[in-house]
Amino acid sequence: MEKRNLRVVLETDRHRIVGELTLPNEGYRSRLSDYLNQGDLGFVALTNATVIERLESGATDATEHEFVTVGTRHVLIAYPDETGGGSPPIYG
Repeated sequence: MEKRNLRVVLETDRHRIVGELTLPNEGYRSRLSDYLNQGDLGFVALTNATVIERLESGATDATEHEFVTVGTRHVLIAYPDETGGGSPPIYG
């Protein structure tokens, strides 16, 4: 089965995580929504990720990671990154 990397944004209550999610090229679970809604998924694994933390002061702090996992129960919003892999979106 051929795979593809989709750049996604996952938002939690305190973090925005932008990274690459590996999905099937087509068919079952090839869409982000299908992947996230599978019943047995406890974590989402992302590569080449930027983790942006919202600090209590209102400022943000970003760190780069080759690999991160995010607990699916903490994900509030998930969407494809449409910035073309440029700078990750920041909190407004």
